[in-house]
Amino acid sequence: MRNTMEINGYKAVIQFDPDIDMFRGEYIGLNGGADFYARDVAGLRKEGEASLKVFLEMCEEDGVEPRKWYSGRFNLRISPELHASAAAAAAAEGKSLNQWIAGALATILL
Repeated sequence: MRNTMEINGYKAVIQFDPDIDMFRGEYIGLNGGADFYARDVAGLRKEGEASLKVFLEMCEEDGVEPRKWYSGRFNLRISPELHASAAAAAAAEGKSLNQWIAGALATILL
């Protein structure tokens, strides 16, 4: 995935902040915020490990599960035309709309 970094099994989104001339990493899928800054990839990894360590220690102290829980369900709002096209594509493959979209997302993301 583009603009992401995985550190110790946790993913972070990486963006460049031109105001401070540094890269910013922000962990995703956590039950709280954990971010880090550096000027290069090696620095991002080092700072990311330190930020994650502090976050995980705080979660343990507070008895909080560090990772967010996802139900596997979400609502998607699209145009009626796109909905019709997706339903037709799913039917052509003998799949439900849900199966077809899940497969398309898996192809793109995994």
